[in-house]
Amino acid sequence: MTEATENWYLYMVRTAKGVLYTGITKDVARRFAEHQSSGPKAAKALKGKGPLVLAYVEEVGDKVAAYKREYAVKRLKKAEKESLVQAYASSAPAVSIKR
Repeated sequence: MTEATENWYLYMVRTAKGVLYTGITKDVARRFAEHQSSGPKAAKALKGKGPLVLAYVEEVGDKVAAYKREYAVKRLKKAEKESLVQAYASSAPAVSIKR
């Protein structure tokens, strides 16, 4: 496999009510578009919860690392997740999302 196919990302999506949904993917733009469309591939937790905002993206490496990071982030308290989002928002994004 090439290096490009090994890049996995952790992302957080904020719902209209301020809830943070955490997930992993290889293609953040595609996955976020799926969530926004509320189509069959969108997470059930996000359907009807829009408008959605991509609040956080972190490159985590391979799939195993992504699953481990997702597990760790999902165990964080809301305030700790908000700290990650704030740090991400105040710095230059490491990932460019293009459609």
